[in-house]
Amino acid sequence: MPRAPQRHHRRWLRPAAVAAAALTAWTAAPSAAAPLPPDGTRPAHCSRIDAAKVPGASHQQAYCLDELTTAGTVASGHTDPADWAGLTPEGLATPRGVPGIQIDGYFPDTSTTNTNHGWNHDSQFVIRLPDHWNGGLVVSGAPGVREQYANDRAFGDWAVSQGYAFAATDKGATSATFHRDGETPGDALAEGNHRVTQLTRAARQVVARRYQRPPSRTLAMGMSNGGYLVRWQLENHPELYDGGVDWEGTLWRTEGPNLLTFLPTALRHYPAYAAGGAGAEQAHRAMEAAGYPAGSEFLWPFHHQYYWDLTQRIYREELDPEFDGATEAGTPFCAPGTPACDADYAYADRPREVRKAVAKIALTGRIGKPLISFHGTYDVLLPISRSSDVYAQLVRREGRGHLHRYYRVEAGTHVDSLADTFPGRVRPLVPCHRSAATALERWLDHGVRPPSSRTLKLPEGAGPEKLLTHCPLNG
Repeated sequence: MPRAPQRHHRRWLRPAAVAAAALTAWTAAPSAAAPLPPDGTRPAHCSRIDAAKVPGASHQQAYCLDELTTAGTVASGHTDPADWAGLTPEGLATPRGVPGIQIDGYFPDTSTTNTNHGWNHDSQFVIRLPDHWNGGLVVSGAPGVREQYANDRAFGDWAVSQGYAFAATDKGATSATFHRDGETPGDALAEGNHRVTQLTRAARQVVARRYQRPPSRTLAMGMSNGGYLVRWQLENHPELYDGGVDWEGTLWRTEGPNLLTFLPTALRHYPAYAAGGAGAEQAHRAMEAAGYPAGSEFLWPFHHQYYWDLTQRIYREELDPEFDGATEAGTPFCAPGTPACDADYAYADRPREVRKAVAKIALTGRIGKPLISFHGTYDVLLPISRSSDVYAQLVRREGRGHLHRYYRVEAGTHVDSLADTFPGRVRPLVPCHRSAATALERWLDHGVRPPSSRTLKLPEGAGPEKLLTHCPLNG
């Protein structure tokens, strides 16, 4: 969808916030990509590469690769490790031995924040077509404000190693300045939904041309903002999918909760909690009341330094650009009580136009195909009680509970790399994705319903190695 001229908000992100974006909005360096060998030297598995044209793409390049997983694409320049940095544990195994075709390209768009391949063009996508195809297709959108390779380590490698064709999009706008795209508030976030739909339709045709038959199964998968995209697709375009896996999806509700209703509380009260003294206990109670659970306090300093302020600012800029809440350049955080400060942002008091912006992306719970969701109880960026717990209630309220399974993963947090920083205290969620995907396959193929929704307790005495490979859904 071509974008209208970019709107320019009155405030720019302060330098410290841009630096903090290293964890949520990595700026991708141009990738080096080897050209396809001449026709006469093509391996047999690339014999149908010319048939794999992406309908609607403005530009595309196809490559015949000996390895589609990150075991080969890092060295060959067909991925960007910066896209997924910080999302997965260091010890996550990388599958190997998956030759096939990769297609990189972009759809028509007017924004230019994605610098991968030196294209400086948004709405970039990647499609991978393994030689040994299982008949299925996995489609995903990037988490956070990252780019199209962000899911490669978390589940892209897994998908192609299982035989799935895999497609991913950057959602049409990337980086901590994504909110400058679009004509009116909410447009940039809404574009992400359109881009996933667009890629799904195109990728289904690419698969049909490459393998000479349409996919027998199309699955939506994603984490964080990508999990939100899965929910939205199954609510609004269930005809395109057979099911989905939602990894800690973001919740947007017009009347709340949404991240603009709980992040300001963390910004307002954490400094007093960290300072100790007479106000610390009251600040702690306020944090808990906003959804930050007791027991997760060891994660709060990291999130205060890197996540809370940046996330609040860039999404508030997207949905409520008229709020004059940015501090002067160089001020790291707003002090409690400071006028016109994001820590004092009150969503409930904002004008009706803000809710109209959120309404463009709001979720309803009216899913039309099977969905498996999981979320860590120690998520202190998107607290579980203010996000996935609420979404599961919405699904049940809409009478779609028979299509949903929801697993609360004890001690899981928002990014799995923190399992390396706090071994044994943080449970990585990547094995829960593997369990969820397998359960969804059985559900779709054999009618075997997954275990009932529940909290998956942290196994007693389980070491980091076991936690990285085991996440049974029966608890």
